[in-house]
Amino acid sequence: MEEEFKIAGISVARGETRRIELPIVRLYTDTEMAIPVYVHRGKKRGPTIFVCAAIHGDELNGVEIISRLINSRALKSLTGTLIAVPVVNVYGVLQQSRYLPDRRDLNRSFPGSARGSLASRMAHVFLDEVVSKCDYGIDLHTGALHRSNLPQIRANLDDEETRNMANAFGVPVMLNSTLRDGSLRQAAADLGVRILLYEAGEALRFDELCIRAGVKGVLNVLRHLKMLPQRRGKQGIEPFIARRSGWLRAGDSGIVNHKKQLGDHVRKGEILATIADLYGNELDKVLCDADGIIIGKQNIPLVQEGEAMYHIAYFHEPQEVLENLELLQDTLLPEENF
Repeated sequence: MEEEFKIAGISVARGETRRIELPIVRLYTDTEMAIPVYVHRGKKRGPTIFVCAAIHGDELNGVEIISRLINSRALKSLTGTLIAVPVVNVYGVLQQSRYLPDRRDLNRSFPGSARGSLASRMAHVFLDEVVSKCDYGIDLHTGALHRSNLPQIRANLDDEETRNMANAFGVPVMLNSTLRDGSLRQAAADLGVRILLYEAGEALRFDELCIRAGVKGVLNVLRHLKMLPQRRGKQGIEPFIARRSGWLRAGDSGIVNHKKQLGDHVRKGEILATIADLYGNELDKVLCDADGIIIGKQNIPLVQEGEAMYHIAYFHEPQEVLENLELLQDTLLPEENF
């Protein structure tokens, strides 16, 4: 007999869809708080995957990605189990803040503890009730406040199965990213759960291109895992792996005039931005240190000395990456039906 599948003590049978409230720590007003969890089980046995968003409460693109995902007609033919969590850090979303009320970063609090801080308890509940029940995961993120990220996948690309998932997602840029202590990716890896991190857009903003790329990417991964039927005649994007990336920082404080934008191919020695004082006198030039693609960028035109301004991914053939970025934009047409 098949083992019973439960979340928060609620059973979900094969062929069933449930919306579950996963209880977490109450507010000091005695208001109950819960993480919303959507579980969709296909009639046939298959892998279990979670897709989650808003571990940082100001990163909202993923919320919309999951909303569109769970309403996609494609899920009618799902094999296996999809667990979709549109908001993990419910406290942060309420406050439009990256952090929890105790000022901790939830994505540095895993695996957590049932007796620890608020962040630690939330991490423990999410890991125990959701992640531990899965074979795979996709964690949806955006850039920080006033910073935008180009659609990209970060993962342990030295693991072949994870790399194949990342390829299937179908965005032009993949970063071979090391695991950080306390992160969801680290905790998932310790449980043997292979996981992708999708970065795209800016905090507290919806970006339509990034959202469409995210929905399409998740569905691509489900097809790769044979949880959904393959689509015929669809040309995929061949991603490029960056083994190295770095931030370029301001050499002075002042007003920024950006010369280059997100997704631009830049060459060593090229001027990316100038920094001037309040009277328009140039104080500094931000120069590119090597050929690459801008995958992250500060948006606010004010900068402090030493502040990170441009995130550059370094590739051997950046022009081919640029061509695939243009292909991604062309394929994500508004009328495309997922």
